[in-house]
Amino acid sequence: MAAIQKLGSVKRFGARYGRSPKHKLAKIEAIQKGKHQCPYCHNFKAKRLSTGIWSCRKCGAKFTGKAYSIKKIIIEEGGEEEEKKEEETKEETKEKEE
Repeated sequence: MAAIQKLGSVKRFGARYGRSPKHKLAKIEAIQKGKHQCPYCHNFKAKRLSTGIWSCRKCGAKFTGKAYSIKKIIIEEGGEEEEKKEEETKEETKEKEE
């Protein structure tokens, strides 16, 4: 028996729009409304103001990022989500250059 994915706030659509769009939206909203780390003070207080514009509630910094998250998020075909850290990407590029 497969694990059932919880839809969360997407339940507001009821029986409309079908399964696939609702599951995609549920993933995006989970990322968007989750906790994000401020790149300046490193506290998890960053909040999305509008598309690509983020603000830290702790230090008051306003900065740009991706539309739904601050960092790049890679979604694998298996459905698992991973955040790729900047350090890992730098190491990979160094290895490719050598």
